[in-house]
Amino acid sequence: MKDLLKLENVTMQFGGVVAVNDLSMHVGEGEIVALIGPNGAGKTTAFNCITGVYEPSNGRISYDGNPIITNHPTGKMKKIYAGHEADKFISEKILNPTPDEITKLGIARTFQNIRLFKSMTVFENVLTAMHVRAKANVFSSVFRLSWKEEKRMAADTEKLLDEQGLFSHRDDKATSLPYGLQRRLEIARALATRPKLLLLDEPAAGMNPQETQELSAFIKEIKNRYDLTVLMIEHHMDLVMGISDRIYVLDFGSLIAEGTPEEVQNNQRVIDAYLGVAEDV
Repeated sequence: MKDLLKLENVTMQFGGVVAVNDLSMHVGEGEIVALIGPNGAGKTTAFNCITGVYEPSNGRISYDGNPIITNHPTGKMKKIYAGHEADKFISEKILNPTPDEITKLGIARTFQNIRLFKSMTVFENVLTAMHVRAKANVFSSVFRLSWKEEKRMAADTEKLLDEQGLFSHRDDKATSLPYGLQRRLEIARALATRPKLLLLDEPAAGMNPQETQELSAFIKEIKNRYDLTVLMIEHHMDLVMGISDRIYVLDFGSLIAEGTPEEVQNNQRVIDAYLGVAEDV
Protein backbone atom coordinates (compact mmCIF):
# COMPACT_ATOMS: atom_id res chain seq x y z
CA MET A 1 0.00 0.00 0.00
CA LYS A 2 1.30 3.41 -0.99
CA ASP A 3 1.88 5.93 1.82
CA LEU A 4 -0.15 9.09 1.26
CA LEU A 5 1.18 10.79 4.42
CA LYS A 6 4.45 10.13 6.18
CA LEU A 7 5.92 11.81 9.26
CA GLU A 8 9.60 11.29 10.08
CA ASN A 9 11.07 12.32 13.44
CA VAL A 10 8.68 15.27 13.75
CA THR A 11 9.30 17.31 16.89
CA MET A 12 7.45 20.45 17.96
CA GLN A 13 9.09 22.37 20.78
CA PHE A 14 7.71 25.58 22.31
CA GLY A 15 10.57 27.18 24.22
CA GLY A 16 11.68 24.48 26.61
CA VAL A 17 8.47 22.44 26.28
CA VAL A 18 8.48 19.51 23.84
CA ALA A 19 4.86 19.03 22.77
CA VAL A 20 5.55 16.39 20.11
CA ASN A 21 8.73 14.37 20.39
CA ASP A 22 10.30 12.43 17.51
CA LEU A 23 6.98 11.34 15.96
CA SER A 24 7.21 8.97 13.01
CA MET A 25 4.04 7.54 11.46
CA HIS A 26 2.46 6.84 8.10
CA VAL A 27 -1.02 6.75 6.63
CA GLY A 28 -1.59 4.49 3.64
CA GLU A 29 -3.75 5.54 0.73
CA GLY A 30 -7.37 4.60 1.42
CA GLU A 31 -6.88 3.93 5.13
CA ILE A 32 -8.75 5.27 8.14
CA VAL A 33 -6.10 5.86 10.80
CA ALA A 34 -6.72 7.17 14.32
CA LEU A 35 -4.37 9.17 16.54
CA ILE A 36 -5.39 8.77 20.17
CA GLY A 37 -4.07 9.60 23.61
CA PRO A 38 -4.85 11.54 26.79
CA ASN A 39 -5.63 15.25 26.71
CA GLY A 40 -2.41 17.21 26.21
CA ALA A 41 -0.64 14.28 24.54
CA GLY A 42 0.24 16.35 21.46
CA LYS A 43 -2.37 15.10 18.99
CA THR A 44 -3.71 18.46 17.79
CA THR A 45 -0.15 19.83 17.76
CA ALA A 46 0.74 17.05 15.32
CA PHE A 47 -2.24 18.04 13.15
CA ASN A 48 -1.11 21.67 13.25
CA CYS A 49 2.34 20.63 12.04
CA ILE A 50 0.87 18.61 9.17
CA THR A 51 -1.39 21.47 8.04
CA GLY A 52 1.14 24.30 8.22
CA VAL A 53 -0.31 26.01 11.29
CA TYR A 54 2.91 25.31 13.19
CA GLU A 55 6.44 25.14 11.82
CA PRO A 56 7.87 21.97 13.39
CA SER A 57 11.17 22.34 15.19
CA ASN A 58 12.54 19.27 13.45
CA GLY A 59 11.54 16.53 11.06
CA ARG A 60 10.09 15.85 7.64
CA ILE A 61 6.49 15.44 6.50
CA SER A 62 5.84 13.92 3.08
CA TYR A 63 2.60 13.83 1.13
CA ASP A 64 1.95 11.59 -1.86
CA GLY A 65 5.63 10.69 -2.02
CA ASN A 66 7.03 14.23 -1.88
CA PRO A 67 8.44 16.19 1.09
CA ILE A 68 6.14 19.13 1.84
CA ILE A 69 7.48 20.21 5.25
CA THR A 70 11.09 19.94 6.38
CA ASN A 71 12.90 21.66 9.21
CA HIS A 72 15.77 21.33 11.66
CA PRO A 73 16.78 23.32 14.75
CA THR A 74 18.28 26.70 13.91
CA GLY A 75 19.10 29.91 15.80
CA LYS A 76 17.94 29.93 19.43
CA MET A 77 16.16 26.59 18.97
CA LYS A 78 19.46 24.94 18.08
CA LYS A 79 20.78 25.83 21.54
CA ILE A 80 17.75 24.63 23.54
CA TYR A 81 16.52 21.76 21.34
CA ALA A 82 15.51 18.82 23.54
CA GLY A 83 14.21 16.40 20.92
CA HIS A 84 15.91 13.64 18.95
CA GLU A 85 17.68 13.55 15.58
CA ALA A 86 18.69 17.23 15.62
CA ASP A 87 21.13 16.81 12.70
CA LYS A 88 19.17 14.32 10.57
CA PHE A 89 17.62 16.92 8.23
CA ILE A 90 20.31 19.59 8.45
CA SER A 91 21.36 19.14 4.80
CA GLU A 92 17.80 19.43 3.46
CA LYS A 93 16.06 22.57 2.27
CA ILE A 94 13.69 24.02 4.84
CA LEU A 95 10.08 23.78 3.61
CA ASN A 96 7.36 25.60 5.54
CA PRO A 97 4.23 26.02 3.40
CA THR A 98 1.26 28.04 4.65
CA PRO A 99 -2.07 26.37 5.54
CA ASP A 100 -3.70 27.47 2.26
CA GLU A 101 -0.81 25.96 0.30
CA ILE A 102 -1.24 22.70 2.21
CA THR A 103 -4.97 22.72 1.39
CA LYS A 104 -4.26 23.18 -2.31
CA LEU A 105 -2.06 20.07 -2.20
CA GLY A 106 -5.13 18.03 -1.24
CA ILE A 107 -5.12 18.02 2.58
CA ALA A 108 -8.21 19.33 4.39
CA ARG A 109 -9.07 19.38 8.09
CA THR A 110 -11.76 20.06 10.63
CA PHE A 111 -11.23 21.40 14.14
CA GLN A 112 -11.96 20.22 17.67
CA ASN A 113 -13.96 23.40 18.24
CA ILE A 114 -16.22 23.96 15.23
CA ARG A 115 -14.95 26.86 13.12
CA LEU A 116 -17.73 27.87 10.75
CA PHE A 117 -18.18 31.32 9.24
CA LYS A 118 -20.83 32.41 11.74
CA SER A 119 -22.36 35.26 9.74
CA MET A 120 -22.65 33.17 6.56
CA THR A 121 -25.31 30.75 5.42
CA VAL A 122 -24.73 27.03 4.97
CA PHE A 123 -24.45 27.59 1.21
CA GLU A 124 -21.96 30.45 1.62
CA ASN A 125 -19.76 28.43 3.99
CA VAL A 126 -19.29 25.67 1.42
CA LEU A 127 -19.08 28.02 -1.59
CA THR A 128 -16.24 29.92 0.10
CA ALA A 129 -14.25 26.70 0.41
CA MET A 130 -14.88 25.95 -3.28
CA HIS A 131 -12.75 28.99 -4.16
CA VAL A 132 -9.60 27.12 -3.09
CA ARG A 133 -9.77 25.36 -6.46
CA ALA A 134 -10.90 28.43 -8.45
CA LYS A 135 -8.88 29.25 -11.57
CA ALA A 136 -9.87 32.91 -11.72
CA ASN A 137 -7.22 35.61 -11.37
CA VAL A 138 -7.41 39.34 -10.66
CA PHE A 139 -7.82 40.19 -14.37
CA SER A 140 -10.69 37.78 -14.96
CA SER A 141 -12.43 38.84 -11.75
CA VAL A 142 -12.26 42.57 -12.56
CA PHE A 143 -13.62 42.08 -16.07
CA ARG A 144 -16.25 39.51 -15.05
CA LEU A 145 -14.66 36.81 -17.19
CA SER A 146 -15.01 34.21 -14.42
CA TRP A 147 -18.82 34.11 -14.31
CA LYS A 148 -18.88 30.62 -15.81
CA GLU A 149 -16.62 29.36 -13.07
CA GLU A 150 -18.71 31.09 -10.40
CA LYS A 151 -21.79 29.39 -11.82
CA ARG A 152 -20.02 26.03 -11.80
CA MET A 153 -18.90 26.45 -8.19
CA ALA A 154 -22.43 27.37 -7.12
CA ALA A 155 -23.76 24.24 -8.83
CA ASP A 156 -21.03 22.10 -7.23
CA THR A 157 -21.90 23.59 -3.83
CA GLU A 158 -25.56 22.68 -4.20
CA LYS A 159 -24.62 19.17 -5.31
CA LEU A 160 -22.36 18.69 -2.30
CA LEU A 161 -25.00 20.01 0.10
CA ASP A 162 -27.53 17.60 -1.41
CA GLU A 163 -25.11 14.68 -1.04
CA GLN A 164 -24.50 15.58 2.61
CA GLY A 165 -28.18 15.99 3.49
CA LEU A 166 -27.80 19.73 4.02
CA PHE A 167 -29.59 21.12 0.97
CA SER A 168 -32.78 21.96 2.86
CA HIS A 169 -30.64 24.15 5.18
CA ARG A 170 -28.78 25.95 2.38
CA ASP A 171 -30.17 29.40 3.31
CA ASP A 172 -29.94 28.95 7.09
CA LYS A 173 -27.24 30.67 9.12
CA ALA A 174 -24.54 28.09 9.82
CA THR A 175 -24.71 28.58 13.58
CA SER A 176 -28.49 28.07 13.64
CA LEU A 177 -28.05 24.38 12.80
CA PRO A 178 -28.20 21.67 15.48
CA TYR A 179 -24.76 20.69 16.76
CA GLY A 180 -24.58 17.45 14.78
CA LEU A 181 -25.42 19.23 11.52
CA GLN A 182 -22.81 21.90 12.24
CA ARG A 183 -20.24 19.11 12.45
CA ARG A 184 -21.51 17.71 9.16
CA LEU A 185 -21.33 21.17 7.57
CA GLU A 186 -17.73 21.62 8.69
CA ILE A 187 -16.87 18.29 7.06
CA ALA A 188 -18.79 19.30 3.91
CA ARG A 189 -16.80 22.52 3.79
CA ALA A 190 -13.58 20.51 4.00
CA LEU A 191 -14.81 18.22 1.21
CA ALA A 192 -15.43 21.29 -0.97
CA THR A 193 -11.65 21.72 -1.30
CA ARG A 194 -11.55 18.29 -2.99
CA PRO A 195 -9.02 16.66 -0.65
CA LYS A 196 -7.34 13.30 -0.96
CA LEU A 197 -6.50 13.33 2.76
CA LEU A 198 -9.07 14.42 5.35
CA LEU A 199 -7.94 15.22 8.90
CA LEU A 200 -10.73 15.10 11.50
CA ASP A 201 -9.97 16.59 14.93
CA GLU A 202 -12.38 15.02 17.44
CA PRO A 203 -15.37 14.89 15.08
CA ALA A 204 -17.55 13.23 17.74
CA ALA A 205 -16.85 15.80 20.47
CA GLY A 206 -20.09 16.82 22.18
CA MET A 207 -22.16 14.13 20.48
CA ASN A 208 -24.45 11.67 22.21
CA PRO A 209 -24.12 7.89 21.56
CA GLN A 210 -26.72 7.92 18.76
CA GLU A 211 -25.04 10.86 17.00
CA THR A 212 -21.65 9.18 17.40
CA GLN A 213 -22.98 6.00 15.80
CA GLU A 214 -24.39 8.01 12.89
CA LEU A 215 -21.07 9.84 12.53
CA SER A 216 -19.23 6.53 12.30
CA ALA A 217 -21.39 5.48 9.36
CA PHE A 218 -21.04 8.96 7.83
CA ILE A 219 -17.22 8.87 7.92
CA LYS A 220 -17.17 5.48 6.20
CA GLU A 221 -19.69 6.72 3.64
CA ILE A 222 -17.74 9.85 2.64
CA LYS A 223 -14.48 7.90 2.65
CA ASN A 224 -15.88 5.56 0.00
CA ARG A 225 -17.91 8.16 -1.93
CA TYR A 226 -15.03 10.61 -2.34
CA ASP A 227 -12.16 8.11 -2.38
CA LEU A 228 -10.61 9.63 0.75
CA THR A 229 -7.86 8.73 3.15
CA VAL A 230 -8.77 9.71 6.72
CA LEU A 231 -6.60 10.56 9.72
CA MET A 232 -8.59 11.39 12.84
CA ILE A 233 -8.12 12.36 16.45
CA GLU A 234 -10.86 10.96 18.64
CA HIS A 235 -11.66 10.09 22.26
CA HIS A 236 -14.78 8.01 21.59
CA MET A 237 -13.24 4.54 21.64
CA ASP A 238 -16.31 2.83 20.15
CA LEU A 239 -15.93 5.01 17.05
CA VAL A 240 -12.15 4.58 16.92
CA MET A 241 -12.21 0.82 17.33
CA GLY A 242 -15.15 0.42 14.98
CA ILE A 243 -13.81 2.14 11.86
CA SER A 244 -10.02 2.43 12.15
CA ASP A 245 -7.67 0.28 10.11
CA ARG A 246 -4.75 1.23 12.35
CA ILE A 247 -4.20 3.33 15.47
CA TYR A 248 -1.28 5.39 16.80
CA VAL A 249 -1.14 6.25 20.51
CA LEU A 250 0.59 9.35 21.89
CA ASP A 251 1.40 10.06 25.52
CA PHE A 252 3.27 13.19 26.65
CA GLY A 253 4.14 13.92 23.04
CA SER A 254 5.76 10.55 22.33
CA LEU A 255 4.50 7.55 20.40
CA ILE A 256 3.92 4.65 22.79
CA ALA A 257 2.10 2.17 20.55
CA GLU A 258 0.76 1.51 17.08
CA GLY A 259 -1.18 -1.29 15.46
CA THR A 260 -4.61 -2.62 14.66
CA PRO A 261 -7.52 -1.83 17.00
CA GLU A 262 -7.19 -5.28 18.58
CA GLU A 263 -3.44 -4.88 19.11
CA VAL A 264 -3.84 -1.45 20.68
CA GLN A 265 -6.70 -2.57 22.95
CA ASN A 266 -4.49 -5.33 24.32
CA ASN A 267 -1.32 -3.26 24.68
CA GLN A 268 -0.57 -2.97 28.39
CA ARG A 269 1.27 0.32 28.01
CA VAL A 270 -1.78 1.84 26.30
CA ILE A 271 -4.11 0.43 28.94
CA ASP A 272 -2.01 1.95 31.71
CA ALA A 273 -1.62 5.34 30.03
CA TYR A 274 -5.01 5.85 28.44
CA LEU A 275 -7.64 3.16 28.04
CA GLY A 276 -7.70 1.86 31.60
CA VAL A 277 -9.41 -1.34 32.69
CA ALA A 278 -12.71 -2.09 34.35
CA GLU A 279 -12.53 -2.93 38.04
CA ASP A 280 -13.38 -6.46 39.06
CA VAL A 281 -16.69 -6.83 40.91
